[in-house]
This record gives sequence, C-alpha cells and structure tokens, in this order.
Amino acid sequence: MSNGGYIVTLDIGTSRVRLIVAEVHENGNIHIVGVGSAVSRGMKKGAIIDIDHAVQSIREAVDDAERMVGIEVSEVFVGISGNHVSLQPSHGVVAVSSEDREIGSQDIERVLQAARVIALPPEREIIEVMPKQFIVDGLDEIRDPHGMIGVRLEVDALIVTGAKTVIHNVLRCVERAELSVAGMLLLPMATSELCLSADEKNLGVVMADLGGGTTTISVFQHGHLAATAVIPVGGDNITNDIAIGLQTDTETAEKIKRQYGVASVKEASKEVTFQIRTIGSQREKSVTQWELAQIIEPRVEELFHLIQQQVEELGFSKNPVGGYVLTGGVMSLPHILTVAQDQLGQAVRVAVPDYIGVQDPSYTAGIGMVHYLLKRRMVRLVEPDTESPTRARKQKGPSPLERMKNWLSEFI
Repeated sequence: MSNGGYIVTLDIGTSRVRLIVAEVHENGNIHIVGVGSAVSRGMKKGAIIDIDHAVQSIREAVDDAERMVGIEVSEVFVGISGNHVSLQPSHGVVAVSSEDREIGSQDIERVLQAARVIALPPEREIIEVMPKQFIVDGLDEIRDPHGMIGVRLEVDALIVTGAKTVIHNVLRCVERAELSVAGMLLLPMATSELCLSADEKNLGVVMADLGGGTTTISVFQHGHLAATAVIPVGGDNITNDIAIGLQTDTETAEKIKRQYGVASVKEASKEVTFQIRTIGSQREKSVTQWELAQIIEPRVEELFHLIQQQVEELGFSKNPVGGYVLTGGVMSLPHILTVAQDQLGQAVRVAVPDYIGVQDPSYTAGIGMVHYLLKRRMVRLVEPDTESPTRARKQKGPSPLERMKNWLSEFI
C-alpha cells in the first residue's frame, strides 16, 4: 500500500458484517487488499436489536480484515438503507465567487449546502445530498460544472434523510467497536455505482440487493434514483424453510443450502444425496438434492414475486425498459438466474464484483461504496503510517457523532 491511500467501507447486514479495505492508486485504479467478514449478530430484518452483539460482530469483521492487510483499521465509511430512508427534492442557488467567474469546487460545495436548507421534522436527519443536475446561467442538464464560466450556479438535488434513531444506533455500534465514522452513505446508491450502467439508469431499471434478512429494491429513471424500499425477506427465509422442511436446526440448514442447494427443481439431481440428522432423533436420514430444491424453489419464486409487487407499489411498471439487475448473497445460489428470468422476464442479469478474492455478489455493496466515494469526491485518501504498521484507535479526536455532523457539512 505504498502507491496511494486507502478506503475502508463497512456493510452491516442482517446475516453478515463485511468490511472492505481498498487501496486507491495515484492513477485512480482500485485494488482490494483486505476483506473482513463475520456472522452478523444483534441484527434482525436490517435493524439493530442488540448493540452489544452487533458491536462484537463488527469487531470480528475488523479483526479479520486487519489480519489480512497488516494494518489497524480506525476509520470506516458506513452504508445505510432501510424503509426509514426517504428522498426529498430540493433546489439550491448561489453566485459564482471567483473573479474570473470560473466555477470551482467551493462553488459546487456552496450550492449543495444551499440545497440542504430545508425544513425537516426533528426525528429526521440528512444522510446525503445527491445532485440530479446543475444549472449555469439558465443552461440545465449539466452533470459536472467544474471549470465552466458563469455568474449564477443552481442545483436540482435529492435530499436523502433517515430516522435519527436508526442512524445514531449505527453510530453508537461503530463507536463502541473502537472505530471512527468517516461518513455514511445511502447503500442502494453506492451499490448502483458498481452494478448499473449509465444507459440502464437512463432507460429505467430496477436493482434488487437480495441479502440475508432483507431485500433492498431501488428504481432508477432518467439517470437518477427515483425510489427505494426494503422488503423483510431474504436468504434467511430460505434457510428457515429448509430447517422446517427437513426438521433440522438452522445452522445445519444453512450448511446444506450452501453445499447442495439449487434454486431450480429442473436443475436438481436425484442422484446427489446427503445425510442429515433430524431434531429429536439420533438417526440420520438420506435426502436428495431434488427434494431440497422442492423446498428452495417456491421461496425463491415468492421472493421475485414480492420484488415485482413492491415495484408496482412504488408506482412504477413491473416490466422496466432496462430490466432487473440482481445482486447480493442470495444470488450465489446455483441456477437462481433461471428462476429469476421465469418470474421477472428475460431482461435480468446478475451483478458480481470483478475483483480477485471478492468475485461474490455478497460483496457488491461494500465495493460499490468505494466506487461511489471516489466518483463523488467524498473522501480524502488516508496514507498508511510509514513508521508503524498500525494506526492507534485511541487517537480518534472528536466522537463519531461530532465527526458525522462535520462530515455532513463538508463531504457532500
């Protein structure tokens, strides 16, 4: 890690906590140098229900990554999502400050700050400001006004807000895990940076992140995020169905799902068998992969039906022009794309990170945050300490709550 700085992202999921350490080279290339993963405890349906257990899971993921990279992680960017998140349009206007009327970074920051000035209920907090378009002296549809000449700079933006209770509980967990929060991001928007092309966003596309306890649905139209929602169904429901159907414990059911599970009965084999010990019995029984698929396929079909239903409830067509882009840990299940195409139509694809060591859809969100931060210029690269392989956690300065407030006013 000698050619540049690094970014650390934290994805606190219902089933796993994942931490990504990415090195950013001077030419802008990204290299994933460390990955930490731990079983997520203290989470249910995407919400924190036990802070102590959640903190323990975060620490395990951090320790896992630190052993791989050889440095001590002290600062992370955290992704946030959920039904408590809402989008609100806003508009900001400022005068270009430089004498030569060239628009610079300070002008863009000022106009985004102006867009933040909205009336909010006391229980809501701004997570992020996402510019939809800039307007320079009446000329609209500008994506990046850097270096342009003008007198008046405007922005049409989306204000992303969330429930203070949820946000502060996440901050508290990260703080008690002896980490500092460098910033919080809207996870669906960050994930889209890695999963979706500009054409897909312009045409209209639905992105679904199928996690362990929840499925996050995001609708993009005209190049921008139009709506997002979360349904409380995911891979854990498949595991529970297996546990009930085969009369075994959930830990065994999860192992069976990962080792023998396939999403489509047509693709399952009656020749592939495995032994399983049922609850309340010392005897083992033989189960075929075909029998296992009989349990898995109906739940997977229901999951895709719920995705379409949620898209319609958001007010959009269940058959978007750009189709569906699916990611998340559930999409690792063999032959699940076949079932998805049967349920959602042929315009369906799976998004998988293309990095050595993390070519798994369950890491899409964490890596997407890295891409999003760099594109939005929301991060200052951290140089590793050349005198010591570690960086002390105790020298953190302001509390995460204070850092969060400072970040929200500085990194837009």
